[in-house]
Formats: sequence, structure tokens, C-alpha cells
Amino acid sequence: MPGQDHFYGGQAVLEGVMMRGRDHWAVAVRRPDQSVHVESHVIRSIARRFPVLGKPGLRGVLALGQALSIGARAITVSANQSVEDDKRLTPRQMAFSMVLAFVVFTGLYVIAPYIGFSLFRRDVPSGLVRNLAEGVVRVLLFLGYLLLIGRMKEIRRVFQYHGAEHKTITAYEHGDRLDPETVDRWPTLHVRCGTNFLIIVMLLTVLVYTAFGWHGILAGILFRVVAIPVIAGISYELLRLGAKFPGSPVLRALMKPGLWLQKITTRPPDRGQIEVAISAFEALKRTEAGRAASTAVDG
Repeated sequence: MPGQDHFYGGQAVLEGVMMRGRDHWAVAVRRPDQSVHVESHVIRSIARRFPVLGKPGLRGVLALGQALSIGARAITVSANQSVEDDKRLTPRQMAFSMVLAFVVFTGLYVIAPYIGFSLFRRDVPSGLVRNLAEGVVRVLLFLGYLLLIGRMKEIRRVFQYHGAEHKTITAYEHGDRLDPETVDRWPTLHVRCGTNFLIIVMLLTVLVYTAFGWHGILAGILFRVVAIPVIAGISYELLRLGAKFPGSPVLRALMKPGLWLQKITTRPPDRGQIEVAISAFEALKRTEAGRAASTAVDG
């Protein structure tokens, strides 16, 4: 959809789907009694107070921060709504688990490969070769992780909800009706998926880390952590370009690895899961419409 300024997105959560618009987000979760819990929220972006943060380059960093914040809130909602009341986690338990996950991710996928290949710098003096090998290992670790957790029943269901999210957004973008039968005709792959974003980030890290060169282990670790927001900002712009100009051969080639990887991170959903995704999207659209009507009256 060339020329479109805003694109809807989402995220699969435990027994549900989060859908996000420009200024609002909504989450729908299937409860143990088979009812669907739905709630909507306003996105309070600091870009309204500091417009410079909405400029290309910086908006990617802001979008990443917002995505992590909204995603954490949506996961918290789903973790509590998808289980019986006596099994719900406290806010402190949820916060601890998310911080732990971030620390493990940074250590395993950012720092560990670098330290590992730094030990072989005398045997492999070429910084280019080491950085390429580091990037390959990072991608292989990520693939191995996805394949491993994909064998778990709970994660397979999350992957199904991921497919339901993509199908629903694609149906809407093509002007189709949002009913389970119609939505189910669309593919589970989508060019703006966060999986594409992660793959682009991993590919860019090879280029950026290679350009930095070798300046010692501590400097290398610090640079790799600090460079994450910069790489995320560039990746975000590339993802937007891929969505705006889907016919570009260069951008299509860049999006291809992410689409391949989505064959692991998405699964065909059942009708009930599609209903949940539709519920989340319709709640988002209702909230947007209500906000627009309120603004018009106030104006």
C-alpha cells in the first residue's frame, strides 16, 4: 500500500492477540471458561511532546521502546486472563520474569557470540571473518531457540495466534470482511512482522559490528549494547519501506529471510483463535472511532 502513513500491527500473546494502531492498542484473550476478555488502551507517546522523536531514525528507537512496553503490558494481561484466578502472577513476578528474559537475551545473543569469537582472534586475525561468523552463530542460535520452543504445546498455540493476527490484519488491509471464514483464507505470513524486524537487525549487526572493528573485549561489549537502538532505528525504517513499496526488488529480497522465518513462528490457527484476533482488532477500531468522534465534538 504505497503512500500509507500508518500501518496496523500486533502481537500474539498467551491465548490471545494484541492489536495496535497509531494511538491505541487492544488485547483479546480467551479465558478458561471460553469467554473472551477484551480491553483497550491509549498509547501515550512522548513524540507528541517532543516531535523530533518522530523523525526518521529516531522514531525507530521510540517505536521499539513502545513495542516493548505495550507488549509487556499485553503479556501481563494475557498471563492473568488465560488462567484461573488462583494461578495469576503478581506484578512483581511478571516484572522479574521480563527483566530476566531481557538479560538472558542480551547475554546469549549479543554478548556471548562476541566473547566466544574474541577468544579466537589470534587464530582468525580477520575482523571481517570473525564478525561474519559471529553473525551466523547469532542467527543459528535464534533459529535453534525458535525450533526448540516451537515443540512446546503452549508456544505452538502462541504461534497459531500469531498466524491469526497476520490473517486478520491482511484481510482488513485488502478490504475483506472480518469474519472467521473470510479471514482464514489469507496467509499467515506478513511483511511487517516483528520476525522480519529481528532478522533485519541481525543482518545489520554484522555490517555495523564489522565497521567498528576490534577495540578490546570491554569496548566491543559496550558498543554492541549501545548500538542496539541505532540498529533498531535503521531496521524500523527498512521495514516501513518494505511495507510502503512491496514491489521493490531490493526491498522484497531484504524481507525474504523474515518471511521464511515466519514459517516457523506462525501456524495455521483454528476458527476460535481467529475469532479472538478479530475481537482484538474490532475493539481497537471501536476505540479509534470513539476517540475520533469525541475529538470532533470537542472541536
